[in-house]
Amino acid sequence: MEEKLSIRVNVADRYYPLKIDRKDEEKIRKAAKMINEKVLQYKQRYSDKDTQDFLAMAALQYVIKVIESNMNLETSNVIEELKELNNEIDEFLKDKN
Repeated sequence: MEEKLSIRVNVADRYYPLKIDRKDEEKIRKAAKMINEKVLQYKQRYSDKDTQDFLAMAALQYVIKVIESNMNLETSNVIEELKELNNEIDEFLKDKN
């Protein structure tokens, strides 16, 4: 069993202690970096808001991307299933002729 790694992750100028699998460290640090970059973009664009607003907008933007990716994946799965079904119908019709 892999031992847990203790790290501190900075998200929007707050540090969060996490115990993670060693294999997940790069992924988690990259996610925190992406969030911080998005928050910084919002800070530079909208000076009259607070960090909570920027975090909410960053979360919303990233979740929209996840939803779109899932929808695209589902669509591609349906297309693959339709192709397979079409091939089966073609084979069936060839056998009947």
